Amino acid sequence: MKTLSNAELASFCGQLALILRSGISSLEGLSIMLDDTSSAEGQELLRGLLRHVETGGTLSEAVQSAGCFPAYMCNMLELGEQSGQLDDVMQSLSAYYRREDELARSIKSAVTYPLVMLGMMVVVMLVLIVKVLPVFNQVFQQLGAGLTGISGAVLRMGESLSRYSVIFIAVAAVLAALCAALFLSPKGRAGLKSFSARFFATKKLSELIACGRFANGMHLALSSGLNIDQSLETVSRIVEHPTVSGKVEQVRQAVAEGGSLSDAIIQAGLFSGLYARMINIGVKTGAIDEVLQQISLQYDEEIEQRMAAAISKLEPTLVALLSVAVGMILLSVMLPLMGIMANIG
Repeated sequence: MKTLSNAELASFCGQLALILRSGISSLEGLSIMLDDTSSAEGQELLRGLLRHVETGGTLSEAVQSAGCFPAYMCNMLELGEQSGQLDDVMQSLSAYYRREDELARSIKSAVTYPLVMLGMMVVVMLVLIVKVLPVFNQVFQQLGAGLTGISGAVLRMGESLSRYSVIFIAVAAVLAALCAALFLSPKGRAGLKSFSARFFATKKLSELIACGRFANGMHLALSSGLNIDQSLETVSRIVEHPTVSGKVEQVRQAVAEGGSLSDAIIQAGLFSGLYARMINIGVKTGAIDEVLQQISLQYDEEIEQRMAAAISKLEPTLVALLSVAVGMILLSVMLPLMGIMANIG
């Protein structure tokens, strides 16, 4: 069975948290969820979980055996069962995956608009090259001239596109299929994340997302009853950014050697000095989980601001590039035509 999406995980955890807080057992709760589920895949998943729990297994073991839940969630469920706070853990997981889903939607929305603009640019240029320029070329030939320079080169390119259109369409279809496989497969998404972590235009944003995920995960782990060492070990599994992951490992080692969390974060360069001081105050006051939640919210706001700023700059840039490209093609055609018409006059 395929891995559940963040939205599906948030819904599952939220429903189960509500059931558990009502005093209903996880076994009966799964039965209730099964009765309310209409999709075939959802029913198959819940039946599998229900069978595992009915034979004496725990909910965390059932979730782990299903193979479609992330390891982080399985670990947190096991912790919730051991601490007797399974309902609180499920509620926290629901909020966590809901925020992950919102973040993924924001990123998808930010990427979709530029791609649509680029697609429109390609379509407009193809129409000009394949349909419009041949008409102007016929006009020039009737006047005893022909397209030269930039317009002539573009015209020849358009003729090649028309002549070998089947080949170009096949290549475009293969590229589209490869892109779809890249975005949909786990290995492809992992490769894209690795690329975005190193590409200069997305490097900072990718690092902010990873830091925000670390802060939110630490908040969830600490509020579920884990100590700082256990929280760092658990949350290190969900940080996929290579640079941030290395910094988290440095923090883990420093804390294991007896150092304070705030000093370890400053030395590793994981958070800014302000955030590290906030964590230090949180440790002293016993409210570190709340401080980490506030830090994760601050990261979310900064991420949204950066994406909005990037889109606001990208939109006029793409429009300007399209205008310049179309204008150059039209001018390279119209200026010689105007010269010929002037000589005729």
